[in-house]
Amino acid sequence: MTHPERKVALITGAGSGIGRATALALLRADYLVVLTGRNENKLRATLADAPELIDRAMIIACDVRDPQAVADLFAQIAGAYGRLDVLFNNAGTGAPPVPLEDIQFEHWCATIDTNLTGAFLCTQQAFKLMKAQSPMGGRIINNGSISAHAPRPNSAPYTASKHAMTGLTKSTSLDGRKYNIACGQIDIGNAATDMAIPMQRGVPQANGEIAAEAVMDVDHVAQAVLQMAELPLESNIQFMTIMATKMPFIGRG
Repeated sequence: MTHPERKVALITGAGSGIGRATALALLRADYLVVLTGRNENKLRATLADAPELIDRAMIIACDVRDPQAVADLFAQIAGAYGRLDVLFNNAGTGAPPVPLEDIQFEHWCATIDTNLTGAFLCTQQAFKLMKAQSPMGGRIINNGSISAHAPRPNSAPYTASKHAMTGLTKSTSLDGRKYNIACGQIDIGNAATDMAIPMQRGVPQANGEIAAEAVMDVDHVAQAVLQMAELPLESNIQFMTIMATKMPFIGRG
C-alpha cells in the first residue's frame, strides 16, 4: 500500500494525553498515522474521537520496551506504507513521588526502560527504515519535558530519563545527518492531561510548600509537534519548550 501524496507518522503512547492529541492533529493535517501503545483499547478510543479519519490510521499494539516488538512494529509499517516520514517518541511513564532513597528498583527500571530505552529502540528501527527508503530521510521528534531542564522534588527516575533523552536527541541529530534524518526535542510543561490533574490540585514545590500550578491546553502541544513535523528536512527545530505561561519554572517560582 503506497500513498506518495501523504506523509506517514508513527506516534508512540498514542492512547492518551499528548500522544492522543498529536495523533489527532496529524490525522487532521492529512498524515497517515500509525498509533501505538500497550493498550489497544486506548488506541481505539483515540480514533473514536475522530471516526471520519479512521481510514488514514493504523493501530498496532506494541510495548516499546521490547526490542522484538519494536522491530515487528516497524516491519508492519514498512509493509503497509513502504516508508516512515515522522516518528514521535512520546511514550512515557513516571515513578511514585517518594524520596530518592525509597525508590524501588523496579520503578526505576520501568521508568528508564519506557522513557529512554523505548525511545532508543524506536529511533534505531526508524534509522534502518528511513535510510533505506526513497527518498532517504525523515524526522524524529522526542518528547522531552521541563524535567529535562530542572527536576521536581522526588522525581529522580523521571528526571534522569528526560535528561538522558536530551543526550539521545543530540546523538540522533548528529548521527542522522548522513541519512537526511532530522531530530528535535519538544520540552513540555503542564499540558492539561490526566497526568496534570494533581498539579491543578497542588503539588510539592522545591521549597517544601504545596501549590497549585497553571496548565495549558494539550492541543497547543499537538500543534507545536505538528509545526516541527511540517518543516522540510533542510530545516530543524532542535529544541522547543512549550509550557503553561504561569507555571513555576522560570526564575524562582
